[in-house]
Amino acid sequence: MNNTELLTLITRLRSVADVGLLYAKNEYDIERYAELQHIAIEMLDNVTGWGIDDIKLNFPMPHDYPTAKVDVRGMLLNAEGNILLAKESADGKWSLPGGWADVGYSAKEVIVKEFEEETGLEVVADRLLAVFDKKMHPHPPQPFYVYKMVFHCKAVSTAVNKGFDMLDVEYFDINNLPELSEDRILKSQIELLYQKIISGDLAAEVD
Repeated sequence: MNNTELLTLITRLRSVADVGLLYAKNEYDIERYAELQHIAIEMLDNVTGWGIDDIKLNFPMPHDYPTAKVDVRGMLLNAEGNILLAKESADGKWSLPGGWADVGYSAKEVIVKEFEEETGLEVVADRLLAVFDKKMHPHPPQPFYVYKMVFHCKAVSTAVNKGFDMLDVEYFDINNLPELSEDRILKSQIELLYQKIISGDLAAEVD
């Protein structure tokens, strides 16, 4: 493991500690997350030599700064041109596979991981289809400001196996889509993405 890979792991560890300290309610959890944060700082000092005091000064405890959240999703078509959708356990409706971007993963790595977890498929993220700003589309209101990245994905494996937190996984014709989880994806967005793939349009749609 090189220093870049190690720094990525340390950053993920510190992110877990920071989020835990933001939302922990009891003293036991606070103590454990504080210890985890201190370990991450010590590891960062060992790798970089920056000094613990300077690290604390330049990487202060976050206070829920209002940055945009990033939702990463993928569109995969089978040989017949049908679209793979996953049925969400949260609301019993369908969406493109995907979820929140994770610290320490590139956008492509996120969607590859999400596909494997939700559908059992091994995929490659072929290209970026769109970056949607949710405020520009008629999604239901939610407390987060969200950018939605959607990739065209191609399957490496073929056996579909729904994840533990999914109710079902199935292919659908573009003209016969099921009820969609509109907090996650809209029919108009799926239609736009589908046309970009079918037509070979290589330019990413960006709001």
